[in-house]
Amino acid sequence: MSTSLQPVHALVPGANLEAYVHAVNGIPLLTLEQERELAGRLFYHQDLEAARQMVLAHLRFVVHIARSYSGYGLAQADLIQEGNVGLMKAVKRFNPEMGVRLVSFAVHWIRAEIHEFILRNWRIVKVATTKAQRKLFFNLRSQKKRLAWLNNDEAHAVAESLGVEVREVREMESRLSGHDMAFDPAAEADDESAFQSPAHYLEDHRYDPARQLEDADWSDNSTANLHEALESLDERSRDILYQRWLAEEKATLHDLAAKYNVSAERIRQLEKNAMNKLKGSIAA
Repeated sequence: MSTSLQPVHALVPGANLEAYVHAVNGIPLLTLEQERELAGRLFYHQDLEAARQMVLAHLRFVVHIARSYSGYGLAQADLIQEGNVGLMKAVKRFNPEMGVRLVSFAVHWIRAEIHEFILRNWRIVKVATTKAQRKLFFNLRSQKKRLAWLNNDEAHAVAESLGVEVREVREMESRLSGHDMAFDPAAEADDESAFQSPAHYLEDHRYDPARQLEDADWSDNSTANLHEALESLDERSRDILYQRWLAEEKATLHDLAAKYNVSAERIRQLEKNAMNKLKGSIAA
C-alpha cells in the first residue's frame, strides 16, 4: 500500500487551512490489513516510510478532534499542528500486538498535545495546573446548563460528576470568567478605556510624603548606626574594612597583609570578625 505525497503547501495547516483540510480528506483511509502491515514494518523494522503513511492516513482525524476545541479562541491551524504532534507520538508508540486500531490508540495522544497547547496559550497566567483543575478547565463549560453563574445545587452536581471539590468548581468558574489585562493602556486607547487599565487605578506610593519621610528617616538612622558601629572597632579593623569595601581603589588581602606584616589569611579573619561586629551593632 502506498500513499501518494501531497503538495507541501497543502499539508501545512497554517499556510491555507481550507486547502489543508481538503488535502487530508483526500488521503485514503487504511484498511485493517493495511494498518497491521504498516504497523508491523514500523514496530519491528523501524520503517519510516510506513510511519509516514500511517500519519498521513490519520491526519483527517486530527482535524476532526481539533475542531472540537474551537471555543478557546486559539487559531485552528495551531490546534491542528499540535494534534499532529500527538498523532506522530502515537504512531511511534503504537504496538500492532495490542489488538486495537491506531485511531483509538492515538486519540489520547492527540488530545493531550492539544490540551497542553491550550493551557500554555489561553491566558498569560496558567489557569490549570493540578489534575482536578485541568479536568474542570476542559469540562466545566459543557457541564453548565446556562450562562449565569452556578448556583449551589449546580456546583455540587458538577463537582460530583467530575469527582472534584465544590470549592475547585467555584475557583475554576471564576478563573474562566476573567480575562487578561495589560498593565498599561494600549497606545490607541481613548481616555475612557485608558483609565480602566491597572496603571491608572493602582496606587503609586513613590511620591507619598509619609512614605518619603519614613524612607528618609530609615536611611538617616541606618547611616548613623553604621558610623557608630565603625567607631566601636579598633583602628586596624576599621582600616581593613575601609580599604576592602569603602575605598575608591579597593585593596586586596595581600596588599593589607604586606601593610600589617601578617598573612593574607589573618587579614581575611580580621575582616570577617569586623563584619560580624558591625552586623551585631547595627542589629542591636
